[in-house]
Amino acid sequence: MNIAAKIQDIFPSIDSIPLDFQLNHPIDQKEYLVDGKLEIWEGETEETFSPIYLKTSEGLVRHQIGQFPLLNQEAALSALEAAVKAYDNGRGKWPTMSVGQRIECLQDFAYRMKEKRGIVVNLLMWEIGKSYTDSCKEFDRTVDYIEDTIDALKNLDRVSSRFEISEGVIGQIRRAPLGVVLSMGPANYPLNETFTTLIPALIMGNTVIVKAPRPGVLLNYPLLEAFKEAFPPGVVNTIYGQGRLISPPLMESGKIDALAFIGTSRAANNLKKQHPKSHRLRSILGLEAKNPGIVLPHADLDLAVKECILGTLSYNGQRCTAIKILFVHTAIIDKFLEKFTTAVNNLKFGMPWEDNVFLTPIAEPGKPNYLQELVEDAKQHGAEVINEAGGMINETFFYPAILYPVNDKMKVYSVEQFGPVVPIVPFDDIETPINYLVKSDYGQQVSIFGQNTEAIAQLVDPLVNQVCRVNINSQCQRGPDTFPFTGRKDSAEGTLSVHDALRAFSIRTLVAAKDIDLNKRLISEMVREHKSNFLSTDFIL
Repeated sequence: MNIAAKIQDIFPSIDSIPLDFQLNHPIDQKEYLVDGKLEIWEGETEETFSPIYLKTSEGLVRHQIGQFPLLNQEAALSALEAAVKAYDNGRGKWPTMSVGQRIECLQDFAYRMKEKRGIVVNLLMWEIGKSYTDSCKEFDRTVDYIEDTIDALKNLDRVSSRFEISEGVIGQIRRAPLGVVLSMGPANYPLNETFTTLIPALIMGNTVIVKAPRPGVLLNYPLLEAFKEAFPPGVVNTIYGQGRLISPPLMESGKIDALAFIGTSRAANNLKKQHPKSHRLRSILGLEAKNPGIVLPHADLDLAVKECILGTLSYNGQRCTAIKILFVHTAIIDKFLEKFTTAVNNLKFGMPWEDNVFLTPIAEPGKPNYLQELVEDAKQHGAEVINEAGGMINETFFYPAILYPVNDKMKVYSVEQFGPVVPIVPFDDIETPINYLVKSDYGQQVSIFGQNTEAIAQLVDPLVNQVCRVNINSQCQRGPDTFPFTGRKDSAEGTLSVHDALRAFSIRTLVAAKDIDLNKRLISEMVREHKSNFLSTDFIL
């Protein structure tokens, strides 16, 4: 069977799905977590459909996997008030807890979360079309992130668990929370990337409102009980619905102290503008990127092709860290195209639960049509689709389209496609890809492929001033989570890593006193008798 025929036959019947992966009973979610209670929503709901269609006697039918609450502004504001009350101007139970006590709550949550691995992984597959292997990785990586964050905070606290004396002043410097955090994660990594802001915000003593992405709501549903049981009331609150309706009143209230948002720069700008005192708002933003791959004439082509396949098409290219455009030197362009198209033709596509599947249906509504428009625009300006069945659509499935040669007249040259369209630009002068990065609105990452030390060194030095990560002979990526993750220009605000996130959601705070006998006695008694959770020399093991 050729590729086109396989695409036409990609969707399964219900009885052909392995029993372990079937999702026969839709999740009727009416609960949302506010002030430590699972409230029941009696209002409007939104049906959630999987990107997976099923063969039936009536043809292909998109599988409904559940529904979730469409909260109104009043419900969203009740979540805000719960978070504000729990923080209580820094006097609440959570922000005044000791670091050790907050760590115990996070550990309790992680234990409860692990018990839900099976259902969350299954929902990741059904709700956003992520392969079983990648769904497992997302869940396990998120649990690892919680544990790594706990370890990082222990290390940070150990450094802070001492007093400094300078110029006759005794001081202890620690990090204190910011207040109420609005955490909004993305649909492509609705668990992991939501938690990379939620977990550090929590562990540093902030209270949080979590706005789940659409799609990506239902897979968080099994964790509501864990949040409820592991944290004091009001520390974690969840809201659902249309962001343009429920987010503005939260921001306009002025009661949001930090915005943790992963999405588009346009949406981030709109959210920030709605805050009445933007100078008070701490923003931690992960935004768009148009990461180039640069294949030099001396590149190891087999290695370059392997990494470029991973970079451009992992999870259908739906990653901000994906390689979104390839610049390939004309001296090797023919060999590269041959190897690259062959590699794409050999990629397995199908349903998320299939072994070794690489390409799956796309969850974002209307995405295949948008990608098709980019392909047609590129063809009108001189590009060709050079791979078999490139750009072919079957409902929510879009087969990768390799476009060559691409030029600056095409939309796909500059816009972030966020999908399996691979634009390839030939170049003779290395200034071509360098100028592309200089003029780009984005500055997250770049990948360089080559074997000539001098040529790569001459690229590294200017490019580190254009992007925040230069990858040598490897795809663009976020991990490991101990490395800083950020971007220049419209690609990010703030830095995330296990260590940096703790700092992003807190502020250095100092208790100081003149070095006199009275103050030394007071401080000694407070520390010795554990009168204060802030002033402490406890060493967390």
